[in-house]
Amino acid sequence: MPLARKRQISLSDTSYYHCVSRCVRRAFLCGEDELTGKTYEHRRQWVEDRLLFLTTAFAIEVCAYAVMSNHTHVVLHVNCDKAKLWSDKEIAQRWHMLHKGTLLSQTLANKQASVFTDAEKITLHSTLSVYRSRLTDISWFMRELNEPIARQANQEDNCTGHFWEGRFKSQALLDEHALAACMVYVDLNPIRAKMATTPESSKHTSVKRRINDFKKGYQPSTLMPFVGNPRQPQPQGLMFDLIDYMKLVDLSGRSIAPNKRGAIDIYESPILQRLGLDEHTWQNMFLEFETTFSVAAGQSDTLKRYKRKRRQKNSLG
Repeated sequence: MPLARKRQISLSDTSYYHCVSRCVRRAFLCGEDELTGKTYEHRRQWVEDRLLFLTTAFAIEVCAYAVMSNHTHVVLHVNCDKAKLWSDKEIAQRWHMLHKGTLLSQTLANKQASVFTDAEKITLHSTLSVYRSRLTDISWFMRELNEPIARQANQEDNCTGHFWEGRFKSQALLDEHALAACMVYVDLNPIRAKMATTPESSKHTSVKRRINDFKKGYQPSTLMPFVGNPRQPQPQGLMFDLIDYMKLVDLSGRSIAPNKRGAIDIYESPILQRLGLDEHTWQNMFLEFETTFSVAAGQSDTLKRYKRKRRQKNSLG
């Protein structure tokens, strides 16, 4: 019997999760229907736009993503510390980016808290506590991603009913090794599916977005940034070097998986050469912004600890 969602996602174990949503209809989320010749390719942009918009409202950051023909992959990081710093007014304003909220929360978003009576303050505090919790909830994040896409697709297809195959599936990423491996796996999905030949040509993926922005000298504001190796003071972000990550994606993409159709051509030049940048240039660019900012995966020891804790929680009911 599958674990309940609240038991699959445990922020005390890890704040990083890999989530997958699959389309239930043969007609595809995106791509082209070979039987009818109708294309759904434009829906990729729907998903990508919605996903990156949600990072401006939630205290949840996107580490990696790939929009495929009948499913989407996202690697998420829940930043509870960030949400704790938000004022009540900011919580209301962020929630209103997604929903209308209540009359009291709408009033707070536009006026000072002093206009409320004591009874209204108590009610408002209770409401905002719910909103604050939802803005750090992966289930709510995925709901806000998938439901609008389903409504748009149903309207376009002139039909009703389920668009997604049940609820999304989640996988806990227990350590940096699992996180890096999962991000690479997600970024290489279009190559493995023979939808692209290189990371920089993989449309609607985080790796392409990172490459495009990094060539301009910055990192995407809607993606969790790479901040390099641990140091003091430690900026918030992925504890990897972006150059190393790009090389890892490029190297991993050249390995042909037995159950996949595609791979990067072994005769392709290294990724830095293909982008027209030498490593010295990349290092200089990186240093400029570095100073300004199954169920689970992990190494054997962290995985064992995770499973032990899951069993203990399950036994307690």
